[in-house]
Amino acid sequence: MSKKTLEEIQQEVDRYISQFKEGYFSPLVMMARMSEEVGELAREVNHRFGEKPKKPDEQENSIEMELGDILFITVCFANSLGIDLTDAFDQIMSKFKTRDANRWTPVNTDSN
Repeated sequence: MSKKTLEEIQQEVDRYISQFKEGYFSPLVMMARMSEEVGELAREVNHRFGEKPKKPDEQENSIEMELGDILFITVCFANSLGIDLTDAFDQIMSKFKTRDANRWTPVNTDSN
């Protein structure tokens, strides 16, 4: 399976959404949808790693699918606002590399 770039993902989502007259939801609606999806991810994480087992009649979901839902709504949100996620990601990584340069203990790469 080939790996897609963020640009390709954004283009694919835009082609999908562009098929429909309704287009992208408003930013407030997307924020609500993102909150819902993060809640669903939290529920799955709690089922898998926490103290809360699933109910017998509860639908089977996965952390992977919930992360996929979050990625999709994130891409929709970015597309609707004209945000290039590759640029956004590069800016954030630059911030982390600068701000957190000495915050964490590096992994020792010496073979001694």
